[in-house]
Amino acid sequence: MISQDIEWLLKEKYNGEKTEGFFTDCKSLVLGTPLAYLIGWVPFLGCKIYLDSHPLIPRPETEYWVEKAITEIKKTDTEKPYVLDLCAGSGCIGTAVAKALKNSLVDFSEIDERQVPTINKNLEKNSIQDDRYKVFHTSLFDASSNKKYDFILSNPPYIDEKLERTEQTVIANEPYVALFGGKDGMEIVTQIIEQAPNFLNSGGQLWMEHEPEQSGAIKTLGGKNLFSVKVHKDQYGIERYSILVLQ
Repeated sequence: MISQDIEWLLKEKYNGEKTEGFFTDCKSLVLGTPLAYLIGWVPFLGCKIYLDSHPLIPRPETEYWVEKAITEIKKTDTEKPYVLDLCAGSGCIGTAVAKALKNSLVDFSEIDERQVPTINKNLEKNSIQDDRYKVFHTSLFDASSNKKYDFILSNPPYIDEKLERTEQTVIANEPYVALFGGKDGMEIVTQIIEQAPNFLNSGGQLWMEHEPEQSGAIKTLGGKNLFSVKVHKDQYGIERYSILVLQ
């Protein structure tokens, strides 16, 4: 795998030229620095997502369900669907929505101030007009007190540390605040489900990524907060995201 990563690094960052910087990056790669950080960007649903501030690296599992969310948003008869990328990180989710749906309006909410310039860069580099989005440095819904969305899409911190299946290189390099969700990985997930009804239009949808072990708790919690809930599997056959529809 390292050899494949080195080949990709050489091609994508150094155009096949083995410079001094290339060999320095190879050492970093062997020591565990993620390839995506060394190259500086990743592809995501037709977008080029930059990782300047070392946000959570977008995963194929996230790309899978976001593509389905975009398809669902297209089906609505809303002239200008209003979407919130909650716990935005790099902004890959909202950027992909904005690029795919030219009539959409997208807000981004991110608690880590270091990620805000990266979100703005990704929107700019992917040619999203600045009158179609707003980026908030805030905790969950704090900057959205008077707003109602048609869709809220979120890849929140949900990892349960007790499961002990997160790779050490991920723990060492990617932001802790974007990975781990407190007790049972459910603390932020719970806050989102409990607060989201106040920020969704009637019939609005909350799409959220999570651990397969959390599916039952999310169904129960969603039902208590006026949602109908369906859990869905990712491309690997693992329960990975839920769609919560406000009743």
